[in-house]
Amino acid sequence: MCMAQYRKESLINNQYYHIYSRSISRYTILNDASDYERFNLLISLYRHSNFHYSLSQFIRHEDTYRYKITDKIEAQENYIVEIVAYCFMPTHIHLILKQVRDGGITKFMARVLNGYSRYFNTKHKRIGPLWSGRFKSVRITDDEQHLHLTRYLHLNPTSAGLVDMPGDWPNSSYEEFIDTDVNHRLCKYNHVIRISMSEYRKFTEDHKSYQRDLSIIKNLTIDNYSG
Repeated sequence: MCMAQYRKESLINNQYYHIYSRSISRYTILNDASDYERFNLLISLYRHSNFHYSLSQFIRHEDTYRYKITDKIEAQENYIVEIVAYCFMPTHIHLILKQVRDGGITKFMARVLNGYSRYFNTKHKRIGPLWSGRFKSVRITDDEQHLHLTRYLHLNPTSAGLVDMPGDWPNSSYEEFIDTDVNHRLCKYNHVIRISMSEYRKFTEDHKSYQRDLSIIKNLTIDNYSG
């Protein structure tokens, strides 16, 4: 089992990382559907190296223009990171990312977190930092860790008492893992999650008391890291 690596070393291309960031003073920063939609849009667009637009300016364009630009960007697949899984919570966010290009995760997270801060502060007529320091990261080294860590992410809302079942929480990648009919897929996980969708659903939903298995990924779960 690898030990946590809190970016004392550079993040490595073609390696996978559990990424975590929480709000300052555990302030609720994702309040409603529009907030979650905004965050989803940020990670969707900023994973591409060739998305050079200000998101607020991009959104102000007509739908047909946005769809044309988005389709072009998606077709080129010039990623700086690949998203394996995610879960957005009211006070914090989890991502599992693969770094594709030098500095990709750092650049991606800076654009996403800064972009959401600008959106949130404008919306609430607020000034000042939104996130509690820099994001935290820990490298994932094998497929077993991936499997258990994605379950840990997807069960976060049930563990927090926000919903009863992980599928009831719309702000994670869980549906992508269990449903072939998801229209817009952000995640690339087939190369690290090697069980069927039905098996993954059972693996996750049968273990809502997943803490008993936490020892498998204890060095990868960085929610309580305060450094």
